[in-house]
Amino acid sequence: MTVTQKLILASGSPRRVELLAQAGIEPARLLPMDLDETPKRAEHPRSLARRLSAEKAKAALAAIKGEADWQGSYILAADTVVCVGRRILPKPELVGEASSALHLLSGRSHRVYTGICLVTPDRTLRQKVVDTKVRFKRLTGLDIESYLASGQWRGKAGGYGIQGIAGSFVVKLVGSYSNVVGLPLYETVNLLVGEGYEVHNSWMEG
Repeated sequence: MTVTQKLILASGSPRRVELLAQAGIEPARLLPMDLDETPKRAEHPRSLARRLSAEKAKAALAAIKGEADWQGSYILAADTVVCVGRRILPKPELVGEASSALHLLSGRSHRVYTGICLVTPDRTLRQKVVDTKVRFKRLTGLDIESYLASGQWRGKAGGYGIQGIAGSFVVKLVGSYSNVVGLPLYETVNLLVGEGYEVHNSWMEG
């Protein structure tokens, strides 16, 4: 008897779906979790990414509790945090927030942390936090004004999406590019394979 493996992605992010597709992985279900992402007092950015990814995974697990068809699924959750030093930047919905973030990032280095959390079919939690260092060029007023007008900043950690126009702001990147997009592929695939998820099957199917 063949057991069909199911992967639930506890996110509605199109970028995370696209990254998983790049690795030949198609979630059976998207289950976004709307949580309060406010950092705790003096919480380190790495700790915040780790905590929020775990909270999203646990919330998704609780959400499928009464659904027999989804028992035994893998649940994958992630959260991305952008910071300058220990200062955590928002995921702006307002132009003013995005403008402040871009002015802060201009001409300097920042870090991007993504926490990933996998709930296995036996309900074990596996976690990893990935760290990438990114340096922006010095942004002109026209750069910032035009980028804000593009709307590509909305809802993105740090007020930018590296896979769009803001990729042209990057002078140097040390670490995982996919981590900055929102899901570190190397670490995610390793986590899934290590817990028995058959990632390679879809590769052989072409």
